[in-house]
Amino acid sequence: MTRIVDRGAITAAYVGIGVALTIAVSFLLIIPIEPAIWLLSIPAGLLIGYYANQRSNRRAGPWSRIVRNGVFAGFVTGLTSALLILLVKTIFFFGDTGYPDFNRADLRGQPIPPFCRTGADCVYQRYVALGRGAELRALGATDGASFGGLYWSQQFTVAGALLVATTVGGLGGAMLYGVTRPKPAVPGGGTIATAA
Repeated sequence: MTRIVDRGAITAAYVGIGVALTIAVSFLLIIPIEPAIWLLSIPAGLLIGYYANQRSNRRAGPWSRIVRNGVFAGFVTGLTSALLILLVKTIFFFGDTGYPDFNRADLRGQPIPPFCRTGADCVYQRYVALGRGAELRALGATDGASFGGLYWSQQFTVAGALLVATTVGGLGGAMLYGVTRPKPAVPGGGTIATAA
């Protein structure tokens, strides 16, 4: 046992990192369905919060330790999800060359309009081409630079919300474990009442 959380909660946090990696890779890179990450954040937190205490074999002990175990493991899982989303968004944002909609060349290698600059400008031009130019102008984004500020503000908000949702899920998993945990056995049958 450590001062703040049990050793099992640390192991659960490592498992949570694996869960976050699996979810992020599955729904950002393999099958790009970003809302699935939102839908899975709370269940992932619940699972990890419960597992942190199960792994720690928390049959007895104070509720505060159970809650800390679950919140810690949920927080690490949520932080991993948030960082992975920001990493993937960074790669695609700064690496967007505009192709195949922009910056094309004909068979002779001659550039074919429309053009955009790799990065923020190409991402902005894609949004405009999708008919979202008026919406972006209303939000103050009129070029790649102003769009970049708006885009990253939104991405950090999303990452923060995922962190909070997964951490709250970890708290919920800890509470669920605390209510349903197996009680320590007493010689001769029965169980020991645990302190709240």
